[in-house]
Amino acid sequence: MIISASTDYRAAAQRKLPPFLFHYIDGGANAEHTLRRNVSDLADIALRQRVLRDMSQLSLETQLLGETLAMPVALAPVGLTGMYARRGEVQAAKAAAAKGIPFTLSTVSVCPIEEVAPVISRPMWFQLYVLKDRGFMKNALERAKAAGVTTLVFTVDMPVPGARYRDAHSGMSGPNAPLRRMLQAVMHPSWAVDVGLLGRPHDLGNISAYRGDPTGLADYIGWLGNNFDPSISWQDLQWIRDFWDGPMIIKGILDPEDAKDAVRFGADGIVVSNHGGRQLDGVLSSARALPAIADAVKGELAILADSGVRTGLDVVRMLALGADSVMLGRAYIYALAAAGGAGVSNLLELIEKEMRVAMVLTGAKSIRDISAGSLVRELGR
Repeated sequence: MIISASTDYRAAAQRKLPPFLFHYIDGGANAEHTLRRNVSDLADIALRQRVLRDMSQLSLETQLLGETLAMPVALAPVGLTGMYARRGEVQAAKAAAAKGIPFTLSTVSVCPIEEVAPVISRPMWFQLYVLKDRGFMKNALERAKAAGVTTLVFTVDMPVPGARYRDAHSGMSGPNAPLRRMLQAVMHPSWAVDVGLLGRPHDLGNISAYRGDPTGLADYIGWLGNNFDPSISWQDLQWIRDFWDGPMIIKGILDPEDAKDAVRFGADGIVVSNHGGRQLDGVLSSARALPAIADAVKGELAILADSGVRTGLDVVRMLALGADSVMLGRAYIYALAAAGGAGVSNLLELIEKEMRVAMVLTGAKSIRDISAGSLVRELGR
């Protein structure tokens, strides 16, 4: 039974992808409790149905950080997107731009900034980690500026890699991983031709541009592990805030006190996120963390949320809990893996339709009308 477009695309992605890639995007940390709660906690939120409200004039358009969005959705940064479809970052970015929403390029994308930015019709966003190699960070920021990137998304919930045991079982890491990945690719010929053969080069484009030589999948886990910086503090971000003169979003906030620190730091926005359940298992779902954070900082900066968002109903739920916009990660990667850019476009169309149904039947004529009053109860209160 098809529960949602994302569920259907997930099943299609699992059929098409080599297991090491499917489980990399599908999995979470440790026993994956937070991964599951992200989805189930959102699904448990009851919307408050209202009728006979004259909903003939309905708009999903919203303003966020100086940009006009066709709907309050952005595509989140996802590492290795170009391994899920041929030059996947380019395909996803084009689909997002055609829909009138932002695309966020990951630090560890396959396609570099210079390949993605020139081919889309609106400025893109760029995600950056705090890494030990500050030279790489400065180089990436300079290149992002030169490419016309408008907004920097700074991920702060990854000072160390999460314990992702699926990766060792699937062949993404662990003993004989390269051989296992090759054998899996052979058993998935559609992916092997589309991405494995025609989607080259298979390297981390932004890192290769800095190092001057290819940084392939074999280097991915090791390079990241060696460069994450557990000593990071708010002071370490100040030079970036001084350098970057556009909007800056801090991604990975789960506690109201950290949200207040982001305000004091001078961030323009935050993403309430637990990294899709891929970092610290057992923490709050984003849906449970969001209301208290919104109470603490609403109106002082833009509040985005991710983790567990699969449908247009989930988007409306997150907005009602206090978000100004949401980010889609896994949901769009499943669609991209299954059907390329056309899949992403279709998913976004379906999310818009689901949002319209939810808004009509909750009496919200505009995005600003979606509030706590749109819910029967608020999760976590």
